[in-house]
Amino acid sequence: MAKEQWAETGVGAVVIVAAGAFLAYSLSVGGKGRAQGYEVQAKFGQVGALVPGAAVSVAGVKVGAVSSIALDPKSFLAVVKLDLDAKTPLPADSTAKITSDGLLGGAHVVIEPGGSSDNLKAGGEIENTQGAVDLFGLVGQFLRPPAQPAAGTPGATPDAAPAKPAAGA
Repeated sequence: MAKEQWAETGVGAVVIVAAGAFLAYSLSVGGKGRAQGYEVQAKFGQVGALVPGAAVSVAGVKVGAVSSIALDPKSFLAVVKLDLDAKTPLPADSTAKITSDGLLGGAHVVIEPGGSSDNLKAGGEIENTQGAVDLFGLVGQFLRPPAQPAAGTPGATPDAAPAKPAAGA
């Protein structure tokens, strides 16, 4: 009985050591905090499924992440803060778009660089934005035809034209 308890204790210790090794490895590979970069903000009318931590990319290459999303109480626009890589300076007239990862996936921010010779600065704002598109709403518009007005109401089309009085009557 005592040998079984020592065996179980030994296996438990090996599992704890292995878990510690995986934790140490993930911390060393994944980084321990925010990378050196700069933060900018963009205001969107609709953020859809965008969440903090979502990728920010240029030409399909990840250049940052969404750090926070908040509502501006004055304009009722979503203020999205983006942490961008310091090695990727972007023109000041760049455009930020929220695109979906797929029909059931999340969302991420795509930045299309502009042509300005001035670059975005830390604390700056991307002025040109395009919010998320509601895919389910668009599909619903095609599946549900618009309602027809009832007969006898303005704008209704009659089923048959009214009979014209006979000539000479």
